[in-house]
Amino acid sequence: MENDLYYFGMMNPAEKLEALETAESGSELVNRILSHRLQQDEIKKILGGLSSGDRETFLGTVAAILSKATALLEVTNRLSDSLSLDVLLLRMIEITTEAVNADRGTLFLNDRETGELFSRVAQGGITRELRFPNSRGIAGSVFQTGDAVIIHDAYNDERFNKDIDIQTGYTTRNIICAPVRTRSNEVIGALQLLNKRSGNFTLDDLKLLQAITSQASATLQNAQLFEQVQRAKEEETHLLECTTAISSELQLKPLLQKIMETTMAILNADRTTLFLYDEKTRELWSQVALGLENKEIRFPADRGIAGNVFTTGTTVNIPDAYSDPRFNPEVDRRTGYRTQSILCMPVINRAGKAIGVTQVLNKAGGPFTPFDEKKLRAFSSQASIAIENAVLFDEVLNMKNYNEGILESMKDGLITLNAGKIIEKCNAAVLQILRVPMVSVIGKSCEEFFSGANHWVVEAINQVMVSREPHLAYDTELFLDGVDGIPVNLTVVPFFNLKKEAQGAMLILENITKEKRLKGTLARYMTKEVAERLLDSEAELGGQMKEATVLFSDIRSFTTISERLGAQETVSMLNDYFTIMVDIIFRYGGILDKYIGDAIMAVFGTPFSTGEDADRAVKTAVDMLKALSDFNTQRLRDSKEPVFIGVGINTDDVLVGNIGSLKRMDYTVIGDGVNLASRLEGANKYYHSQILVSEFTFRSLKYPYHHREVDSIKVKGKNTPVKVFEILSQYSERDFPHLEEAIGLFGQGLEYYRKCDWERGVKTFRSVLGLNPRDLLSLEYIKRCEHFREEPPPPEWDGVWVMKDK
Repeated sequence: MENDLYYFGMMNPAEKLEALETAESGSELVNRILSHRLQQDEIKKILGGLSSGDRETFLGTVAAILSKATALLEVTNRLSDSLSLDVLLLRMIEITTEAVNADRGTLFLNDRETGELFSRVAQGGITRELRFPNSRGIAGSVFQTGDAVIIHDAYNDERFNKDIDIQTGYTTRNIICAPVRTRSNEVIGALQLLNKRSGNFTLDDLKLLQAITSQASATLQNAQLFEQVQRAKEEETHLLECTTAISSELQLKPLLQKIMETTMAILNADRTTLFLYDEKTRELWSQVALGLENKEIRFPADRGIAGNVFTTGTTVNIPDAYSDPRFNPEVDRRTGYRTQSILCMPVINRAGKAIGVTQVLNKAGGPFTPFDEKKLRAFSSQASIAIENAVLFDEVLNMKNYNEGILESMKDGLITLNAGKIIEKCNAAVLQILRVPMVSVIGKSCEEFFSGANHWVVEAINQVMVSREPHLAYDTELFLDGVDGIPVNLTVVPFFNLKKEAQGAMLILENITKEKRLKGTLARYMTKEVAERLLDSEAELGGQMKEATVLFSDIRSFTTISERLGAQETVSMLNDYFTIMVDIIFRYGGILDKYIGDAIMAVFGTPFSTGEDADRAVKTAVDMLKALSDFNTQRLRDSKEPVFIGVGINTDDVLVGNIGSLKRMDYTVIGDGVNLASRLEGANKYYHSQILVSEFTFRSLKYPYHHREVDSIKVKGKNTPVKVFEILSQYSERDFPHLEEAIGLFGQGLEYYRKCDWERGVKTFRSVLGLNPRDLLSLEYIKRCEHFREEPPPPEWDGVWVMKDK
């Protein structure tokens, strides 16, 4: 030591200055002086050997080293009293920016779970958590390589992101960035400082940063681990609380509300929607959408981001919604909401099947992270169990309400008995039929309730319980106290559980009155609605004008078919055919007006209108054609000849009422509207179609159907042209390939035809035939165009086709 001081004292001023200006030798010398704990007289001796200029330089070096030592000491002091990562990040920036005289800085730590560098505190006004891949930018490069960098001109470094300066208005001149290493030489982050207040960053600055980060790394790592443990504990506690809360809720709608509120809280998001899958309609639906109106939302299960996630089973995490082509900004435009980030994840049940989708919007502080995905996946797995339980409970409750609703709505009386033959339930009809209060029925044994003259009911119940077969008793009577005999039909049927064990019995009481007997008789000859109308009022001749929709159907080439089949087979075929078709007419509330040989005439909208009479008629026609296809399939299996029909439908004001004489009258409809429906049915033969509807029916439709405009025609006996439309909803892709495309092309061809553009018309209709070679209507229009090309119509031609036949 003394030799070092001696040689230092023997140096000339230039040599001494050079030694002091050399950071390593100057620091070494001063460190060696300090390490010997020199006394005051020894320090005076050293200083006495220096000139005044050398003394100032030496003292400056000592001050600089002491400043660095102070910074290192401050790291120990200021980082030792806290395990809060937020606090430590802030203090580290304060210490390092002051130590190297920098303007601002950021300390990034690595998140092993997400592979990202993050910082929660950075000087310059940036306070929210910043995250990016740990290989991006200058900090990412330093973290990956472990090599510190000093950049004198930030804008000339390709790793520097100039957009941040543009966004913040800040100008970055120079940068120093050092890795944060542990004692085991593991890099856990990167410290980046910007804009040294005077000059450029130096190697001394870099060494000081490395010394500070090395000393602080253990504390930072412990704080990060502590925060992860605390966060995992809090997440586990929160998840347990949330799971407990939702598991106790069995009502589906409140459960969905709780799940979405919890999801928002767990992920710190602005909005969330939970969509469930409806297997019957193949739709995703939500009853509650937080932040929006409380209404049910439904859409196909393969549409949009939620549909894509549901069908693929993959999670979608979108940091910027508007940059993703799958995002539909129309909802934002309608609501005024701004969607920024989206996390969408399937909800998987215990069997590994997707039962819905959770969609979360706009996490506070930035995009959703992989850790958010992990949290949502853990919560969703618990929520799916609660959802399935609630759905099951909802189905059971709905079934219970449905059964009770059926029970109460039935006009027949229903009584249920348990295995001990005790009456458990009865509907209001029982009380009306038997004229007794509820308290005198529920809880009574069948022997007690059906006593005396009614004991035969008990015997019937005992017989059913033993034989396990239903018991029927028609036109019988029940006698109760103070009540004359009540005419009823009684049916007793047994109850069984899934193991086919007897559980009790049910009694069905049908009240028989003269009116009901008469109505049952009339219903064999006319529809129930007409029978009820006739019973409600006296039958009188006359009627009223009323809008109704009339449907005509007719079997093609029936005469030829009947000749080949013979009388017996023809009657058998007609009976089978009429049974199917009439059931469909009744299903949609139509009235069977009459049979006309092999033809059927049905009316919709009388004696009362449903408001959807035109739609009911069209749906009837579509179902008739579909049922006919199954009917023909069976006939072909039986080696029988198939049958084909045409259907015409028209909506108009018609005369409705009793027509005929006082001795023999018929409740029917007459008028031009009926005739037009009949003409349209016949026009199917010309247009090679199955279902034709008038423009009046078409305008009355409230629901969409596959259709195309066929023509504008004048039927026989009418001078005013009528537009005619063909309904095509009965066709499958196999029956009519490329249906929608063909409909569009046919419409173009019809437009060319009406504009007398025969060449384009022929070309377009041939394109339709290219899609479906069996489309004979297009072939018919090709013939028309070719005819008019050779023999053009008169100038006043309006495109109307005159039907000369009925």
